Amino acid sequence: MLWTTGNYHWYLKQSLHFGSLEENQLVSLLWDRENPYRLYVLCQGWHYLSYDWHWTTDHGMGENSQHMSNVAVIDGDKVLVTAFQHAVVPPPMCTYELQLQQAVNQVAFHTDPKHSGDMAVLDACNKISVYRYGQSTMNDPTVRFGAVGGNGFKAAVETPYLDKTYRVDVGSDSNEVMNPLGLRFLTWLPDDSFLVVGQGQHAAQSVLHHLTAVPHVAGAEEEHLNLRLSVPVDGEVISLCCSPVTRTVAVQLADGQILKYDWEASAPVLEPWQTSNGSAVQFPYPCVQTSITRISGEEMILGLTDRYRFFVNDIEVASNITSFATYNEFLLVTTNSHTCQCFCLKNISVKALQAGLSSAAAPDSETLRKVERGSRIITVVPQDTKVVLQMPRGNLETVHHRALVLAQIRKWLDRLMFREAFQCMRKLRINLNLLYDHNPKLFLENAETFIRQIDSVSSINLFFTELKEEDFTKSMYPSLNGTCNAQPLQHSDQKKVNVICDVMRVAMEHIDPQKYCLSILTAHVKKSPPELEIALQKVHDLQENVTPDVKAVSAEEALKYLLFLVDVNELYDYSLGTYDFDLVIMVAEKSQKDPKEYLPFLNTLQKMETNYQRYTIDRHLKRYTKALGHLSKCGPEHFSEFLNLVKDQNQYCEALKLYPSSTQEYKDISDAYGEYLIQKQLYEQAALIFARAGIFAKALDAFQNSGSWQQALCMASQLGYTKDKLSSLAQSMAGKLVEQRKHAEAAILLEQYTQDYEEAVLLLLEGTLWEEALRLIHKYGRLDILETNFKPAILEAQKNQLIFLDSQKTAFIHHKSRLQVVQELKKACESLQDYEMPNCPELDLFSETSSVVTASDMNSKYSHSNSRISARSSKNRRKAERKRYSLKEGSAFEDMALLEVLGENVRAVETVKGDIHILLKQLVLFGYDEQAGALQQVLEEVLELMETSIPEIWTPDLQQSSVNPVLGPNSTANSIMAAYQQKRMMTPVMKDPELLIPPKLNKNLQWKLHLLQ
Repeated sequence: MLWTTGNYHWYLKQSLHFGSLEENQLVSLLWDRENPYRLYVLCQGWHYLSYDWHWTTDHGMGENSQHMSNVAVIDGDKVLVTAFQHAVVPPPMCTYELQLQQAVNQVAFHTDPKHSGDMAVLDACNKISVYRYGQSTMNDPTVRFGAVGGNGFKAAVETPYLDKTYRVDVGSDSNEVMNPLGLRFLTWLPDDSFLVVGQGQHAAQSVLHHLTAVPHVAGAEEEHLNLRLSVPVDGEVISLCCSPVTRTVAVQLADGQILKYDWEASAPVLEPWQTSNGSAVQFPYPCVQTSITRISGEEMILGLTDRYRFFVNDIEVASNITSFATYNEFLLVTTNSHTCQCFCLKNISVKALQAGLSSAAAPDSETLRKVERGSRIITVVPQDTKVVLQMPRGNLETVHHRALVLAQIRKWLDRLMFREAFQCMRKLRINLNLLYDHNPKLFLENAETFIRQIDSVSSINLFFTELKEEDFTKSMYPSLNGTCNAQPLQHSDQKKVNVICDVMRVAMEHIDPQKYCLSILTAHVKKSPPELEIALQKVHDLQENVTPDVKAVSAEEALKYLLFLVDVNELYDYSLGTYDFDLVIMVAEKSQKDPKEYLPFLNTLQKMETNYQRYTIDRHLKRYTKALGHLSKCGPEHFSEFLNLVKDQNQYCEALKLYPSSTQEYKDISDAYGEYLIQKQLYEQAALIFARAGIFAKALDAFQNSGSWQQALCMASQLGYTKDKLSSLAQSMAGKLVEQRKHAEAAILLEQYTQDYEEAVLLLLEGTLWEEALRLIHKYGRLDILETNFKPAILEAQKNQLIFLDSQKTAFIHHKSRLQVVQELKKACESLQDYEMPNCPELDLFSETSSVVTASDMNSKYSHSNSRISARSSKNRRKAERKRYSLKEGSAFEDMALLEVLGENVRAVETVKGDIHILLKQLVLFGYDEQAGALQQVLEEVLELMETSIPEIWTPDLQQSSVNPVLGPNSTANSIMAAYQQKRMMTPVMKDPELLIPPKLNKNLQWKLHLLQ
């Protein structure tokens, strides 16, 4: 007898009967020193037996019967059965127990999924007792309840009955030597036949017996099993498993070889198990637990060794697995790191499974959860979410693995079983948004089904309150198998919550608006923005329509519920905004407000005229646009109040829409609006508002301030200005235009409105507008101005241009030569970085005088100044930006400063080309050929110098060297190490890209005069 203990109870697990013959008497019993479950037996007649045991869990394997998660435990002549689908009963207790006449050695559950609760029990006398469910109405005396039933309680669990007992005569010849446990691995096939493994003729040989029931012979005491077939197996069979789904039988030999028994064929055969590519499967190590499943549609065999190595076919996928179970398309495993992992096998490869088991999953992943140390999987309850684990001591624990829970919820939702899904989600705290997000189209089409199934106002309200805009199938609950059957939402322009609220509200109003009154209110409040006015109106309707229905929600209950959802002060304001005083009082009474506060206010309002009353309410609620609309209807006596409100709240645009443009009110509002715009220094916009309203005097001033002299003259015309008044206006505006260097426009004002031709010509000469000045001189016959003013002016301009060009040329040459020096220093410094010279003084010298700056240099130089700059005005900040590149010799980024200045030189000369061309024409016209020739020659020389220098300064490789090359294709190991040792590693400073683009010279402008060449 072999005994074991679990959860403080001793179980008799195996009984070996050796009989009474003398040669079968035991001489010696010895346990193996290395293998803890190997027993050696020596009999009197030199008969030697060796037994190997391993632990296994006998459980039902079906998925669609009522008794699909039963687990059987052998305890001497009893079989303790626990129905985990109904109750998790901790051992040694059980749901019910089967009492047999002999000690039990094996239990096998039926592999037909429709009868997965039926059991076959093999006892020590080689008898098979078959227990079935459902066909007998009599209570079986050999079956009695364990932990459930009795004491006046009625058990809801159905119990099996003893159907038949068969004697197995295979290999039990009386002349043979006694061989206890000669039959092992009892398996009950779906066609009600049995498979059993017996001992062959030789030690390392087994026989696979296929037994079928013989029709009952009248008068026989017990029934027999007929031997349909015996298949010899060359090797020791160490495990046998049958898949209830694929009906395949797999046999494992001691050397790891896997054989497939095709029992459904007319002549059953035993052949090697082959993979899809035709190779035979052989486990590298013998496995104590095997199972058949489909991975990506291909049938594979899983195996687990006693050393926690886990195999799929002959591939080892993990080495830390303590137990595993398959359920539907899922594989669950427990690991040595005290976790339970779940994988969907539908769309996964063996390599992906291997990677998933070897890498640590994210802590918040739904595939992994922590379990108690030493837990192993007993069974998974089908069509539920329970995984039953057993601890090392023997006690049980039930967990709901998140992956199984979500898979089951998704199945329920696809079958429109909303009630089951909702209850499970509430119990296991799954976010209720998944009800919609799993398949939005399906949910919206079946909103009425959802409401009828849930059939609870509080549950529907709970669903509404949990709604959020995010898609939980993408964030919190992504699908394990990577597929998503969610349909694209039709109302893509609307918010998710609003769509659900609208569809659900319509469905509830259609089913029973009185029953679902509170849920309808919740739907209005949950929307964004909340429809509180409609919700309040419905409460008000309830108060007026008193129905005799007892089940109907009263207005008081509805209001109480609404106050639970919304802040009372907010609800009071919304009720006030409906202008319905009955509703306001109803809300106020439910709030904590003092009647002395709100009753006088409401009484005052009720005495007012309707429009003024609504204006007062809107102003109180700070709804100024609506308040203006109501106040504008109150008549002219309230216009001053209207205007004050417009000014206070800057509601000018809205106010202008409320009055026709021909009214005095429109003019007054425009006047106020114009003054407001002037305060904001928006003179031109203010002038347009004034002009539109006919306030021409203010429009004239505003146009003057904005510099719109043409519009100002138009306003002067509207105001009927006299010639003298117009002349003085033009004079003052011309002075302002000269200050803005708008000489041509100032000259037009003086010529056309003051008739001061001489002053107009002088302004044009001041602005170097030679041709326009000549036109006026000849138009008004003032040729004397040519000698007194014009000729001296063009000669002065020629001298100024010569000085300007000379200064630009000198600066350009100087900066160009300095840039060459800086670039040479930079190259020398880079070459020095190739040597490990941390203490080289020359290196410091170069780094100070070149544009290469280290991170520490840059920080020390700029960090303090930057902190001060941040507090300055924007003007100073722009100034600091301009000064970023300093021309001081040896400063950081000196090369960039030189590039910036050289670019400015080129652009300055390019700008004056057009002015010099016009000046040359005037000089030639008045016979100053020598001066004109000198100016043309100087400009030509400067342009030629710049044109030849641009390719030398802005070289093609300049942009590539814009990033400091501490790291890069041109750096060496020495240069990088030197940079690290001197703490020179810095974030690469990107130079301004616009400075690296060469300036363009416009060659299309024909500025030279041929007669001067």
